Amino acid sequence: MSDAIVFVVFVCGLILRSALEIDDASQTRIDKIAALIGACRWGIHDISRVELNEHGLPRFNMPFELGLFLGARRFGVGGQRRKSCLVFDTDPFRFQKFISDISGQDITPHGDHPGRIMAAVRNWLSNSLPPREPAIPGGTEIKRLFDRFEADVPELCRELRIEIHELTFADYARIVSSWLRDAESPAV
Repeated sequence: MSDAIVFVVFVCGLILRSALEIDDASQTRIDKIAALIGACRWGIHDISRVELNEHGLPRFNMPFELGLFLGARRFGVGGQRRKSCLVFDTDPFRFQKFISDISGQDITPHGDHPGRIMAAVRNWLSNSLPPREPAIPGGTEIKRLFDRFEADVPELCRELRIEIHELTFADYARIVSSWLRDAESPAV
């Protein structure tokens, strides 16, 4: 799902930021995340990623990061108060079983379907960004572009002499950005 989100954010003319882009062992993970939250106006949080680990315990990283983002918006000053976020979960009301404190928030269900995720991110950003020319393509077109891109990834990796499983977040972001720049579609 994160590949689909990276792709649609780039199609919308933005650059997706992630703690995965920073490989600096001198900085703690929470400091990386806090710095990114402080620097970004928009945040996408998929709280469905709370699967149980090998010890039977859930990972609450995404809900925790959402809490930091909402806290920055609520208690921050200036630009922090203008933050906007999109919150995903697999089902419309599943989140109430593990993070009921966000009841009343508009949670977007994605059903683990990349096309729904891409359309939701596109629509949210289209409503959040200033109007632009050319307009952001619709969700169906973005999914079609993503499918073309996914089919090209093995060849792109061969050209870069890197195995798909070796791609870092930064590698993937560069490949997406380069592919979109070179794409012949007038929609991009």
